Amino acid sequence: MKRTGYLHDNRYLLHDTGPYHPETSDRLTAMYNGIKAAGLLDHLILLPAVRADLKWIDSVHSTSYIRRFEEVCLSGNRTFDYPDNQMCVDTYETAFLAVGGVIDVARRIMEGELDNAFCAVRPPGHHAERAQAMGFCYFNNVAIAARYLQQTHGVHRVGIIDFDVHHGNGTQAIFEEDPTVFYYSIHQHPSFAFPGTGREFEEGTELGYGFTKNSPVLPGQGDDDYRKLIESDLLPAFERFKPEFIIVSSGFDGHEDDDMSDINLSSAGFSWIMETIMKLGDQSAGGRVMSVLEGGYCLERLGELAADHVRILLGG
Repeated sequence: MKRTGYLHDNRYLLHDTGPYHPETSDRLTAMYNGIKAAGLLDHLILLPAVRADLKWIDSVHSTSYIRRFEEVCLSGNRTFDYPDNQMCVDTYETAFLAVGGVIDVARRIMEGELDNAFCAVRPPGHHAERAQAMGFCYFNNVAIAARYLQQTHGVHRVGIIDFDVHHGNGTQAIFEEDPTVFYYSIHQHPSFAFPGTGREFEEGTELGYGFTKNSPVLPGQGDDDYRKLIESDLLPAFERFKPEFIIVSSGFDGHEDDDMSDINLSSAGFSWIMETIMKLGDQSAGGRVMSVLEGGYCLERLGELAADHVRILLGG
């Protein structure tokens, strides 16, 4: 059985998005309860959040943006940049804990304390750009973790796999000129889903051309379509790139029961995706796979999906 970390901290519940908002603290509670009900908690290494050092956030986001976020949040405003970015006075600090927790997990994996991990954090991050909050995201957790791995542990090639049903525009934009980070995303076609980016022809720019790969999926499609695209797009790309560490932006909002998309992935489909990612991790990254929560809003399914997810991380 793998030494699998589970980043879970009740301080992530302090980020209050208000009534009727889909990105609610109940998501983390549902996941925890599902993992516990499946009898998996005793097999996981439970990890607390750690506050991030500002320098790591500053390595991805502009200083002026970080200051603006702090000022707007602490002044008591309920929104930031866009109306759907709901927040409270605790959001800024919670975002630091999300980044810090993910970085600490990455450190533990690199130092051999963990084989892999699932980071159940909020706020999510993959829509956050260098100086722009979007789609419930304020700091780009996975992008910051990638920079941390490169600058602290000498990881030369980081692979990011994003299976959230919405394209991670922030992660793509941050690394689009960088040949040391390969960003792969499979998501609902941008003509039918937020944020309207992530088309097949978006492949990176300058030195980073060819290190971005998008697999847009039309509404109504599901397991078989995802399998075909991952096998044709992701697998050969990562076999060539040979990432030394894989970070997964894990969004469960493509589930057939989730109202946030028109994609029809089954629970078994999500399991196949994660099993495939784990095989990639074993092939080139020494099993170093870190999963970081993004979307997923069907509370009735999140417990089951989280339990399946960590079971696969543990080794099946």
